[in-house]
Amino acid sequence: MTAKKNPYTLVFGKEPSQLISRISQERDVIENFTSDDPSWQLYMITGVRGMGKTVFMTDIASKLKKEKDWIVVELNPEKDLLESLASKLSSNNALAQIFKTAKINLSFFGFGMEISGVAPITNIESALSKMIESLKKHGKKLLITIDEVTNTKDMRVFCSTYQILVRENLPVFLLMTGLYDNIYELQNVKTLTFLYRAPKIILGPLNIGTIAANYRQNFDIDNPTSLKMAQTTRGYSFAFQVLGYLTWKYDGNFKNALPEYKQYLEEYVYEKIWSEMSPKDKYVAYGIVQADSSKISDIRKLLNMTTNEFNPYRQRLIQKGVVDGSEHGRLTFTLPLFEEFISENYIPEM
Repeated sequence: MTAKKNPYTLVFGKEPSQLISRISQERDVIENFTSDDPSWQLYMITGVRGMGKTVFMTDIASKLKKEKDWIVVELNPEKDLLESLASKLSSNNALAQIFKTAKINLSFFGFGMEISGVAPITNIESALSKMIESLKKHGKKLLITIDEVTNTKDMRVFCSTYQILVRENLPVFLLMTGLYDNIYELQNVKTLTFLYRAPKIILGPLNIGTIAANYRQNFDIDNPTSLKMAQTTRGYSFAFQVLGYLTWKYDGNFKNALPEYKQYLEEYVYEKIWSEMSPKDKYVAYGIVQADSSKISDIRKLLNMTTNEFNPYRQRLIQKGVVDGSEHGRLTFTLPLFEEFISENYIPEM
C-alpha cells in the first residue's frame, strides 16, 4: 500500500483525487446557469473552514469549462478585480480576436491590441460591458469565480459593476466563496442589497455512507471499520481527507492514526476557528460541551442565560457552521473532536 501514492491530500483548496461530490447542489447550480432563462446568475458558497467551499466551486467551474460556449475566469480578490477580469479575457487569443473584430480598443489599460482609427476606451466598466456584449453575440457565456471574498473596496466596486452587467442582460455568471461573517458583512453594504437576495449554498457534512464506501475502496477493511472511520469524520470534508491520508500513512490502521488526526485538525483548522470566535461565542460553545445533554434547555440552564440572551449566539454558531441545530431543541457540534478541543482550550473568566 505504501509503495503507491497516497490518494488523499492535506492541502486546503486543492481538488483532491479522492473527491466526494455534492451531486445535488452541483446539479442545481449547473442546471440553473445553463438554462435558457436562469433564475439566478450568482451563488454565494459558505460554510465552516475546511468544509470544501473552494473544491465545490472548482468542481462546478471545471464542468462548465468543458462546455464549448463557456468561458471561465478565476479572479484574485486581493487585486483590482475589474482590470484583472478585462486583462484575463483579452489575453485569450480567441477572445482577443472577437474584441478586435468588435473594435474594442483596450490599449489605455495596458493590455489588448491598439486598433487603428478607434479611440481607446478609458472607463473599465464600459470596456467590460462592450467585451461581454461582444461575447454574447458569439453565443458565449462567462463564469467568474472568486474564492474567499471579504468586504474590501475592490470587492464592493466589482459587485456593483457586476450588478450593472446583469441588468444589461449580459450572460455573466458569478460564484463566490467565503466564511459566513465575511459574506454577511459584504451583503449588508447598502449599495449591494442584491447580494442579500442572492441564493446562498451553505455546505454541510458529506454523506457518511459515501465516505465509508470510499474508505473501503482504498483500504482493506470491512464494513463496520469503514463506517467507524466515516463516523469519526462526522462528514467534515477536511477530516475525511486527513483521516484517509494518515490511515494510508499507517498502512490502513486508522486507530494508529487517531492521535495525529486530532493534532492535524487542531493545528490546521480549530485554532483558527477558535481565534475568530468572540468571548461570548466561546462561552456558549463551552456550555454546549459541559451541559448534561444536548438539549438547549440544559445548556441555557448551565450558562444561566435566558432564551433571548442565548438565541443570538446559538444562531451565530449555527451560521458559522460550527454547531448543528437541525434537531429541534438540541445543539451538537458539526466538527469531529471539537468538544475535546474546547475542553482543553477554554479558559473560564474569573
